[in-house]
Amino acid sequence: MSLKTFFNFRNSRDEEKSFLAHLEDLRMMLIKICVALAVTMTLCFVFRSELAALVQRPLDAVEPTLSANLQSLGVADSFTISLELAFYGGIVLGFPFILFFLAEFVLPALTVTERHMLYPVALAGFGLFLGGVAFCYFVVLPQTLEFFFKDAQAMGWHPTWRVREYYSFTTQFLIGFGLAFELPLVVLVLVKLGIVDYAFLARTRAFALVIIFIVAAVITPTTDLVTLVLMGGPMYVLYEICIAISWLMRDRGGE
Repeated sequence: MSLKTFFNFRNSRDEEKSFLAHLEDLRMMLIKICVALAVTMTLCFVFRSELAALVQRPLDAVEPTLSANLQSLGVADSFTISLELAFYGGIVLGFPFILFFLAEFVLPALTVTERHMLYPVALAGFGLFLGGVAFCYFVVLPQTLEFFFKDAQAMGWHPTWRVREYYSFTTQFLIGFGLAFELPLVVLVLVKLGIVDYAFLARTRAFALVIIFIVAAVITPTTDLVTLVLMGGPMYVLYEICIAISWLMRDRGGE
């Protein structure tokens, strides 16, 4: 779908905007998103100590001494890692605003009934994102850290991890799961736009299963079957939910 085609879709049923007017709306949406992220990231930086302790908690669950033995090898690590934590934490806190501003941008193309659904959809998107982050934080991440810890011990090594590598691994892992849980919402939008439908999703079920577990294996390059299932399983369940959503939408449309 080209930008011009999308802008044509975005035209309301009683108002048609020029291409430049659409670009101005796009610019304003991006400014709003940037401002929202700047505020949430600043807030996370102010509470960086509490945020760091929260991120280290899964590590303490594996081995209490691991957190205390994290090594900082760079002079400016405390500041640069705090910025990284603030960036990812700001994305988590600012995610509902991002969803709302994106939905608001598409708003002119929606019916009155669909506009009333804007707030519940944004809330559902934030809920899905938090659900993915929470599932990773409480279930997948401890299992993954424990596997790597025991694997290092099996090699006769004493695991002493660098603080930068740990925070990068953990935060990207959490954000990745949060975004993955947005899959049903993305499919709902794609079905609404007519880009995919129930038949396509159902037909590609077998391919999706293979791709999902390949992606899970790449993200977690380990032979630990439990971790692989913990990552790939929810992804495939979400795909099946997407198929159900598309079927319901097809049924509603009388196809």
